[in-house]
Amino acid sequence: MAALACCRTLGTAAVKLQPGMRSSTRVAWAPCPTQRQLAAAAADSYRQRRSVVLAAAETEVAAPAAAASVPDVTKMDLRVGRIVSCEKHPDADALYVEQIDVGEAEGPRTIVSGLVKYVPLEEMQDRSVVIIANLKPRNMRGVKSNGMVLCASNAEHTEVEPLSPPEGAAVGERVWFGDNAEQGEPAKPNQVDKKKMWEEVQPLLRTDDALVAGFNGSPMMTSGGPVTVASLGGASIS
Repeated sequence: MAALACCRTLGTAAVKLQPGMRSSTRVAWAPCPTQRQLAAAAADSYRQRRSVVLAAAETEVAAPAAAASVPDVTKMDLRVGRIVSCEKHPDADALYVEQIDVGEAEGPRTIVSGLVKYVPLEEMQDRSVVIIANLKPRNMRGVKSNGMVLCASNAEHTEVEPLSPPEGAAVGERVWFGDNAEQGEPAKPNQVDKKKMWEEVQPLLRTDDALVAGFNGSPMMTSGGPVTVASLGGASIS
């Protein structure tokens, strides 16, 4: 009887039997794995190692990919302005027509805002605000509006408050977010409209529990400090 090359023992060491030998030791023999079985095991091991490597690679790129998906808020031209005059729209009960100084040589901008239900007329006069200055002009019931006053609002849109730059913020200065006041040139109105830049940025503009306006968690800043609201924390800004 030929000696077996592969075996396993149940409780005792295996003994190689020679022809004519008898043994009282009880052993259990297992056949050697075939070449196909060895190849299959190696393939399974490779697939497991590959899965681990791929999972680690996906984890490493997840954070940069998420960061890259945040729109560039600096493409929007957000400026501090001061309302020089405000009156009700002659043909729309819900609209104000404001003349807002944003430091431009040509004088104040005309901006139309739907704030009649939320802010009394006397509180609009001589008020500091933040506007978007690079939107395409829009015709609002016969009056061309050259921008938008940014406001915070609750989810039901029953409460609306204009953003308030702090004392010391310069009329016409661009606001920034976080610690870096350096910004590139804002996009042209046609680019903002065509690429829907405002629609991408707006969902990440919110106030926090401290009533500070911000973008994606970074506070909206001016030379005089952060931009705030009167009472609406955790509110959307638009």
